[in-house]
Order: sequence, then C-alpha cells, then structure tokens
Amino acid sequence: MPLKSNQVVSIGYTLTDDDGNILDTANSLSPFSFISGKNQILPALEEKLGEMLIGSKKIVVLQPEEGYGVYDEMALQIVNKSEFPADVNIEEGMSFVADSPDGREMPFIIKKIDGDDVTLDFNHPLAGKTLTFNVELLSLRDASQEELSHGHVHGGGGHHH
Repeated sequence: MPLKSNQVVSIGYTLTDDDGNILDTANSLSPFSFISGKNQILPALEEKLGEMLIGSKKIVVLQPEEGYGVYDEMALQIVNKSEFPADVNIEEGMSFVADSPDGREMPFIIKKIDGDDVTLDFNHPLAGKTLTFNVELLSLRDASQEELSHGHVHGGGGHHH
C-alpha cells in the first residue's frame, strides 16, 4: 500500500554505487527520517518503501533515471580561473555554489583545471550512477502539525535543529 502523505517515515539503509562503494548509511540507532509526499527523498525510493511492512528489509536498485538523472555533458561549463576570487586556491574536486540569474543556488564541482581554463560540472555527484539501497523500514507515524509547518521531522521530545 503506498505511503500516505504527511507521515514520518524512518529507515535504516546502506547506499552503494555500481562498484559496491558505500556512499551513505543510516541505522536504527541513528535513522534517516522524512515526511512522505514532500519530495524529501527520491520518489522511486519512496514508492518502494510504500510496498514494505514495518521491520522488513528490501534491496532497492534505482537506475540513473530514477535517481539523480543521467550524466549530462551539457552541464559542463568552462570558465577562466579569474572568475574565482584571487585568494581562493582552487583544486580539482572542490565543491562550490553559484547563484543562477533567478537566484537559485547551483552547486558545482571543479572537474578539471587546464592552465587558466576551469571546467565546472553542474551534474549531481550521483548523476549517471545506479544506486542500490539495502533498506529497512523502521517506523511510520503521522507527522505533527509542528513538523508539517516546519517542513521537516523533529526528534524525540520535540524540536531539534
């Protein structure tokens, strides 16, 4: 049965990539919790969680299209090194955030430095990757009005930020 909107869903999981590298984990002592129906996790993963019973475990494999998208070469941009502040020593692999013309934050990674040419990669770091979640559904409950108004889950005993 699909998850109802506005439920607090708590899961434990291990996320691995195609090569079996562990990318992220959460467990029953420190679970990951989110409010269903609010686009707080990948929709395909949320859909699969709705097929589970509390306490059950499942391996969920998401193809790039269901995860963070296919890798898009058009999301690469080459800029001059002078575009960065003079006091910043840039290196390949560093992460930054740019502001789009409409004010949205656009994270990027420095993919390559070739002389004064710096290649920026605006793809999500997990774009193009098949993601495997070894997930356990730990608990479900209705979100409180305070959680719904704040847009996130609060810890035991109330509001935690």
